[in-house]
Formats: sequence, C-alpha cells, structure tokens
Amino acid sequence: MQLIHAVHEPRGEGPHPAVIALHGWGANALDLLGLAPYLCGGRFLAICPQGPLETPIGPGAVGYGWFPLSLGDPPNVSAILAASEQLRAFLDLALARYPIDPRKLIVLGFSQGGVMAHSLVLREPQRFSAAVVLSSWLSHELAERFTRPGADSYPPTLVQHGSRDELIGVSRARESIDTLRQLRVPVTYREYDIGHEISPRSLAELSSWLEEKIFSPLVVSA
Repeated sequence: MQLIHAVHEPRGEGPHPAVIALHGWGANALDLLGLAPYLCGGRFLAICPQGPLETPIGPGAVGYGWFPLSLGDPPNVSAILAASEQLRAFLDLALARYPIDPRKLIVLGFSQGGVMAHSLVLREPQRFSAAVVLSSWLSHELAERFTRPGADSYPPTLVQHGSRDELIGVSRARESIDTLRQLRVPVTYREYDIGHEISPRSLAELSSWLEEKIFSPLVVSA
C-alpha cells in the first residue's frame, strides 16, 4: 500500500465497522490511533494513513501533511484534490486487505485531515456511512468543485470545533457549516470551550454520535 499507516483491529474476525482517521499538518500515522479504544468501546477497525508530504517541525524532527499550506492565500484546490485521489486509491486497497464492512465506513479528519475528509465525502458521498470533521474547515473554493446532489445523498456529518481555536478560528468553522448546509449535507455542529484539540468531552460526544449513527440505527417496521 502506498501510504504508511497504523491500524487498530477489534476482536473477532469481522467484517468490522471502520474509521479512516486522517491526521493534521505536522503529525503522523500514530497521531489519531489512540482514539480507537475510546470510539464505541473499541469496536471500530481504525486505519490511520500518514500524509505523503514531509514537513520539518523542529530540530531534527519531521512531521507529515496532505497538501502544502497556503497561509494567507486561497487554498490550493488542485493539491487537495490530488491528495484526495491518493487517499481514494489507498482506501480501495485497505478495503481489499482488511476485514472492513463497506456498509459501515466512516471518515474522520482532524485539522488538515478534516479538509481531506470533506473532499472524500463530497466526491463520493455514497461510499461513507458517516463523516467526522474536527478543528477544521471547508473552503468555498473546494466546495464549488463538486456537484450538489439531493438532500438524502450525503452521509450524516459531525463537525466539532473549539471556540478558542488559535490555529483555525471558530468563525471559519461556522462559515463551513453554512457551506455544508447550502450543499444540503445533514450536519451536526458542536462547539467547545477549547483550543485546537480534542477534549474528553468532545471525544465522548463523538463516540455517542457514532454509536447512534452506526450501531443503533432506527429500525422501521413494515
């Protein structure tokens, strides 16, 4: 497989519900792996690919990203879409290699990884059962690259953001919610009194949301 990745496998042979967890700028494949035991009691198979771009993060230290940063400039949509294509190819291979239930596939992204999560879902909404975007944003430039299917075409999406986020201001998250609603994405938005991070409370509410959407679907009698 083209991307280095870390995996958490639950007990049993599967197929398992799966989370594709995409880290932020300067992190690596292990960054989000620690969330796996706390998501619905560890019942998800978690796959954490590592971004292909190396970036220095300090003396002798290297992190990774998905696309070049463009601080103060419009986002490089072409670079985002190229990285999205690489992730789509990785996901195809992961589905063939690991015991994943394709009917219960979730994409989760933190910060820059959240941009990648948006790009994957907007391009292929039918592929995912749910999407989770943490401390991130969706630019108008990226959203405009995709067609706008009907209201029932997108999977349920949870967006969480810190009101004190020092890297991606909360106003950008609120603007992103407006964009998602214009696209008719069924989105749930939650703000927390935190910075650019995941808190125990936000993690617990994320787990509860996934429990409701993936493990406790509404059953309608005929």
